[in-house]
Amino acid sequence: MLYSSQGDQGDRDLLLLFIILAAWETGSGQVRYSVPEEAKHGTFVGHIAQDLRLELQELVPRLFHLDSKGHGDLLEVNLQNGILFVNSRIDREELCGRSAECSIHLEVIVDRPLQVFHVEVEVKDINDNPPVFPGTQKNLFIAESRPLNSRFPLEGASDADIGENAQLTYTLSPNEYFSLDVPTTDQQVKPLGLVLRKPLDREESPELHLVLLATDRGKPELTGTVQLLVKVLDANDNAPAFDRTLYGVKLPENIPNGTLVIKLNASDLDEGLNGDIVYSLSSDVSPDIKVKFYIDPVSGEITAIGNIDFEESKAYKIRVEAIDKGLPPLAGHCTVLVEVVDANDNAPELTIKTLWLPVNEDAQLGTIIALISVLDRDEGANGQVTCSLTPQVPFKLVSTFKNYYSLVLDSALDRESVANYELVVTARDGGSPSLSATASVSVDVADVNDNAPTFAQPEYTVFVKENNPPGCHIFTVSARDADAQENALVSYSLVERRVGERALSSYVSVHAESGKVYALQPLDHEELELLQFQVSARDAGVPPLGSNVTLQVFVLDENDNAPALLPPGPGGVAGAVSQLVARSVGAGHVVAKVRAVDADSGYNAWLSYELQAAAGAARSPFRVGLYTGEISTTRALDEADAPRQRLLVLVKDHGEPALTATATVLLSLEDSGQAPKASSRASAGVAGTGTALVDVNVYLIFAICAVSSLFVLTLLLYTALRCSAPPSEGACGPGKPRLVCSSAVGSWSYSQQRRQRVCSGEGPLKADLMAFSPSVSPCPGSVDATREPQASLDSPGKPGRPAAARSTILSLRRPNTAPSWAASRRTWGWSWRSWCRAFSGWRPKGAGIFWR
Repeated sequence: MLYSSQGDQGDRDLLLLFIILAAWETGSGQVRYSVPEEAKHGTFVGHIAQDLRLELQELVPRLFHLDSKGHGDLLEVNLQNGILFVNSRIDREELCGRSAECSIHLEVIVDRPLQVFHVEVEVKDINDNPPVFPGTQKNLFIAESRPLNSRFPLEGASDADIGENAQLTYTLSPNEYFSLDVPTTDQQVKPLGLVLRKPLDREESPELHLVLLATDRGKPELTGTVQLLVKVLDANDNAPAFDRTLYGVKLPENIPNGTLVIKLNASDLDEGLNGDIVYSLSSDVSPDIKVKFYIDPVSGEITAIGNIDFEESKAYKIRVEAIDKGLPPLAGHCTVLVEVVDANDNAPELTIKTLWLPVNEDAQLGTIIALISVLDRDEGANGQVTCSLTPQVPFKLVSTFKNYYSLVLDSALDRESVANYELVVTARDGGSPSLSATASVSVDVADVNDNAPTFAQPEYTVFVKENNPPGCHIFTVSARDADAQENALVSYSLVERRVGERALSSYVSVHAESGKVYALQPLDHEELELLQFQVSARDAGVPPLGSNVTLQVFVLDENDNAPALLPPGPGGVAGAVSQLVARSVGAGHVVAKVRAVDADSGYNAWLSYELQAAAGAARSPFRVGLYTGEISTTRALDEADAPRQRLLVLVKDHGEPALTATATVLLSLEDSGQAPKASSRASAGVAGTGTALVDVNVYLIFAICAVSSLFVLTLLLYTALRCSAPPSEGACGPGKPRLVCSSAVGSWSYSQQRRQRVCSGEGPLKADLMAFSPSVSPCPGSVDATREPQASLDSPGKPGRPAAARSTILSLRRPNTAPSWAASRRTWGWSWRSWCRAFSGWRPKGAGIFWR
């Protein structure tokens, strides 16, 4: 006989299940494949690279790999063609048991940039498990007095497969006494059983041998059998009977041992031993039930004796027998269905997989730092887990798939502010009370070269005495870099440029590591007063960053130049002055002048003059001005004075130690009638006759007109050349010679050989305008062709005031641009006025002006 437990309602439910699964797969947004279990090695699963839109040539460089979350190497990917294939045996029953859904979750991870994909591979069930009965033989003891249609329960077969492959039909071997009763609805309420169709007669048939066949609906069909041995017993007319055939109990998990589950009660209408009942678990219950539950044989109380764990089993089906003590004994049967109620006894489990540490401080927002997976073995609200992260950190958790999270960068990092983050990930379930778990992640921030070296100030001023030894240390620059390791390794170098005709590196050098600045050669104040240059600090990062600092090195003057005597005129010899003097000159008459210059500056160039008396000679009728060098008479000359006077003038500067030079002055005394006019011209204070003065003025007017015309033409030509010529590069060129201008406080004179330089590299040569107020005599009216013109300002002196008090020094700074025509005209105008007054014999107490 053939019986089926599947009806039309079951077909409709199965069809509805398939529709729901298809709709869920379409809306999940994940890549899904399916593969049958027990597939051979190399079985094609899917074009995973193509479906994830990854290029085949990118798989190896981007470190393509799979993470199957504890499922070993069941599936692998061929990196040459991007195909997902079966690598080892897949047993659906081993993976998922009797769960309706069975899938392998894969994480596909590629780097550069980091991406994570989720792939579900559904394992399809095949009919590889036959139906299995609890035993190979089942013994049934049935009294011959049992009435017709009596039902005797049987334990059905089980199939480890699911779906159609687990739907069983039963067939009983042909016989005339029993038929097979297969329930069509809830198998738990009414189990499989034998129904008596013909009265038994022990004397006729004491034993019956039957075969129960179970067949699944898979392709191909698989079967299982059990031998049924029916032994016909005598007398004991009534079997024990339970109140119900099915009892349902809800039992919380983790209850202590000895907890009462249920108390069963069966009754027997017989008397005596035939009515005494003994309770026991059915012989075909699983060993797992026997170690967890115990039934008292007398009272029928079922107690828990083992650990009841919802995560281990959600329900237990306990088959109980009540057997009387009659001969033969009769039995009654019932089923106790124990449903385990979940308790929040499992804390979430956190698994953190670090992918990229340390993190560069310039990492882009959204960069994945780590993958986090959460598992809670409870169900319902007890298994719903939420994750949170330590507050006030530049990271966040992003849910990627079910209980999977990614730790990503949420805001910009700065290693110089925070170099390490200790993150705490907290997973908390929704149970009451809730349970939680924490995991720590240490995120180190890797340095990138985002900070340039910086100096404490943008400019430094250094003072160095001239004539320094070569290679002496003059200054140390220091820059700080906020980065780390090689990004903070600073090296120093000069910003090379030209200083005049020479390279900057011929003057100074800087040590690449220490930043010490050295002067490579002795510096000369007379050649170079200011050396301005830049030092560059560069780190060793990639790309390197740097900054510059400006050093202004002022070369301080030292008294290293002795006074130099100037020749008295064209063709003259320096240090020797010859002059004719009329004997008729009065006291205080200037007869000659000693001129000297000092290449130094300041007090080192301030000259004084002394007249050295010859040994054994009479008192000289001449004297020399202390600061002017003018030789004048101390009294009127007479016939007793020698006709030839030889004077030695000592010229001395004010440096420490003072340097000197000696000039020889030869004076020839002649009668006044023979004195040449040149002698009167040498003394600016002697007035000529009216006729001679008129002649000089006439000549002077012609000379001024000629010079003015020549000057106008020169200005026009200069302007034209200035407009057409490119701007000059020279910041460090030789200075023009200085004019010698005497005053009561001394002679601030400069050598024609001096080369004044102000080396800043930021503009053309700057010149100083120096003005001195003479009190005794004005600056000479004649100027060498190589010198700049001299001018004078009207500044009448006050009698009686000391010469030093009447002297003024005015220092102006010539602008960087060329002087205007008006300024040039004013300068030349002052020069003409000085000449006019000099030639006319007028001696103003003005100021001599010249450019430095």
